[in-house]
Amino acid sequence: MLVYHSGDGSITQTATRKPADQEVAWIRLKQPTPSEVKEVLEGVFGCHPLLVEDAVKLNQRPKLDRYRTHIFLTLFAVESKDLKLQEIGIVLGPNYVITISQDEIPIFHELEDEFQRKGDMMDHSGEILYHIVDRCVDEYSRVVEFYEDQVERIERLVYRNPYIRVAPDIFRYKRRLHHLRKVFLDEKTMLGAMSHQQLPYISQDKDVYFIDVYDHISRVIDSIDMFRESLSGLLELQMAMKSDRMNEIMKTLTLISSLFLPLTFIVGLYGMNFRRIPELDWSFGYGYVWLLMIAVSGGMFWFFKRKKWM
Repeated sequence: MLVYHSGDGSITQTATRKPADQEVAWIRLKQPTPSEVKEVLEGVFGCHPLLVEDAVKLNQRPKLDRYRTHIFLTLFAVESKDLKLQEIGIVLGPNYVITISQDEIPIFHELEDEFQRKGDMMDHSGEILYHIVDRCVDEYSRVVEFYEDQVERIERLVYRNPYIRVAPDIFRYKRRLHHLRKVFLDEKTMLGAMSHQQLPYISQDKDVYFIDVYDHISRVIDSIDMFRESLSGLLELQMAMKSDRMNEIMKTLTLISSLFLPLTFIVGLYGMNFRRIPELDWSFGYGYVWLLMIAVSGGMFWFFKRKKWM
């Protein structure tokens, strides 16, 4: 664990133990077994059995539970490559913060290096909690950037080719965004409670920092809502463009059919097997039929143009 000594401002790494009165500690339990979690939380720090049970399971939505001598909360970090959510359980005490995670959390390595360089960032357990929460919420901006790029990519594809197959991607992104929104909305509620309920171990002058984090996650949720609406709009736009393209095709085919309909009638009329057809004995009967068909076609073409159907 990482220990800050308030007397001289030094930072040391020690084995897991309960910190002294003049110390503030950050205990990281990385991929612990259930027995290790119970040993630390119940054996060393005397946490409530329900808190220990939640810390062992770590399979729940973001929440904030208050106990007599501890506060337990869960939140999520973003995995670096696949942007998957990684659950973190946090136990907040008078002079220590315990984090439990079943995945490797990259931001914890960065925070640990930063704490060792700037010891005053660990002068209070609420200060440590703020930096953890703030860093997790800041990472959500990578999720926003990713989906913003994907929405723009799909927009370009749809405008370039309305028939491109983008529906599977849109539905997959919408499912992910729906899941992310539920998690972030619960975290927003939790941060609101932290900044307005005057929780123990969090000094009042730090409330403004948690309110700032609350504003950040509010903007993330607003962006997610905007992306969901954009994806739905893109799907509707693609359907509308397909329908418009199909209408244009049907219009073209209908006009061509309309032009050939009277010609088919004329050809059928003179193709009848009657012995007495006046034009059959004309020397220019063949040319007459051609002129008749051209005149009818030209007249219909002029009529369609005048009506602005073409």
